[in-house]
Amino acid sequence: MDALSRAGPRRARCSLGAASPGARAAAAPWARFSAWLECVCVVTFDLELGQALELVYPSDFRLTDKEKSSICYLSFPDSHSGCLGDTQFSFRIRQCSGQRSPWLAEDRHYNRGAPVSLQREPAHYFGYVYFRQVKDGSVKRGYFQKSLVLVSRLPFVRLFQALLSLIAPEYFDKSAPCLEAVCSEIDEWPAPAPGQTLNLPVMGVVLQVHIPSRVDKPECSPAKPCSHENSLPAPVILTSVHELDLFRCFQPVLTHVQTLWELMLLGEPLLVLAPSPATSSEMVLALISCLQPLKFCCDYRPYFTVHDSEFKEFTTRTQAPPNVVLGVTNPFFIKALQRWPHILRVGEPRVAGDLPKQVKLKKPSRLKTLDTKPGLYTAYSAHLHRDKALLKRLLKGLQKQQPWDAQTALLRRHLLELTQSFIIPLEHYMASLMPLRKNITPWKTPPQIRPFRQDDFLRSLEHAGPQLTCILKGDWLGLYRRFFKSPHFDGWYRQRHKEMAQKLEALHLEAICEANIETWMKDKSEVEIVDLVLKLREKLVQAQGHQLPVKEATLQRAQLCIETVIGSLPKDLQAVLCPP
Repeated sequence: MDALSRAGPRRARCSLGAASPGARAAAAPWARFSAWLECVCVVTFDLELGQALELVYPSDFRLTDKEKSSICYLSFPDSHSGCLGDTQFSFRIRQCSGQRSPWLAEDRHYNRGAPVSLQREPAHYFGYVYFRQVKDGSVKRGYFQKSLVLVSRLPFVRLFQALLSLIAPEYFDKSAPCLEAVCSEIDEWPAPAPGQTLNLPVMGVVLQVHIPSRVDKPECSPAKPCSHENSLPAPVILTSVHELDLFRCFQPVLTHVQTLWELMLLGEPLLVLAPSPATSSEMVLALISCLQPLKFCCDYRPYFTVHDSEFKEFTTRTQAPPNVVLGVTNPFFIKALQRWPHILRVGEPRVAGDLPKQVKLKKPSRLKTLDTKPGLYTAYSAHLHRDKALLKRLLKGLQKQQPWDAQTALLRRHLLELTQSFIIPLEHYMASLMPLRKNITPWKTPPQIRPFRQDDFLRSLEHAGPQLTCILKGDWLGLYRRFFKSPHFDGWYRQRHKEMAQKLEALHLEAICEANIETWMKDKSEVEIVDLVLKLREKLVQAQGHQLPVKEATLQRAQLCIETVIGSLPKDLQAVLCPP
């Protein structure tokens, strides 16, 4: 397509191989920009081509044809939405050109400090869309239709929505020069650093944001604003870079929030049918956020259409429905995905202040393709009893017109405590599988982490279960049994086992550094001593790459140990181990 030809090659910074010095120099001008965004796209409607990619900026960023096609189709509401005026929504697509290299320095640095749910996506792009459709007599179709899209690997929906609110209206009026200026400003921003509060200037406005850290307490209030004595104008403070207005998103499903939380926890396939891409994407992102601080390990698509390249993959009837949360606006999906076990149909959002009409729990057999009423269509029976006191407080707060941020805080705290109550017993049991420090000796291979035995864990719940921190009654054992079969248990276990293995290696390195190495070498052969040098060097490389949690003093002692050991060897071996 000619309209797509302006998208140039993917910049050298995205190469999976080692870049040449010249390539690094060429990528340098956009290094800071790429810490936040991959590129900015403009999608327009062409009478002959339909949705077409009008512009990609920076112009040398390469998208594959499949990625271009996905961005084009997902950047416009489909014909069932009828969106007039300005609307914002988001989507998520699979990267076609292979997974981003996990050893890129900026990714490692950011992901090391970020909460697992906010780490950079290694194999997906987020698209944050500002779509405008207004009457325009100068256009053949009678309407101006265009989308400005920010493509990023960061799940900072609130930040990028705020950024689009500033950029898009100006761009639609002044076009490309405005976009170039904005991208240049973003290229001056400091990189996102977990735990820091940053001032981000753009278009005469300063956005002040706090980048969450994994050591932050989830329920804590936003960080205090940083000093802006020299910042003119005064910054616009965003309370969060990623959190949506949870209460507004969940208004029509408040009575089923716990059931939906269980479905998310178990990684169940869920179709969300909404009247617009904005409602669809916000509902899906709100559902995903229910599990924080637990990482959502399944696939999810805030907005999805029949034109998506993965449509056939998700609608196949030859295998079980995939573990994905799919947000759509086209009722055709009810027919295409009628084998899916859970379908949430939400209606038009209510006027602020109105008591929301709650969707009803309905059997899947009551689904109608063209005239499906709002409801949660599922045969699933929740394991936990509903928290009626919470529901009463939320609905009473709505009647009394309490601030929505207070309602959202109440709902978010409830879901956080629910997730923590479920995860804490797992964390405690997992910690008990770690070998004791006294059993880690310097000259033996570290002991293994003991295997996770589900029956042993379930027996431990009698005296150390979620009932210690949660008042909700129900079949907790049944919920854990189903959780063990879900992608989320597998993802959680792999991550915790990896962290524990790294801790074990770090403790072993400390034990070696604290031992009397000269005494150990007295009765050892050269082969054994060389083997120790190689193993120490391997651990040192891991530690210096921040793959082992060790202090700088330990690294220095380890280097000293290596030098001491090598110094005890014959000159010929020293020359081999330490070539000039």
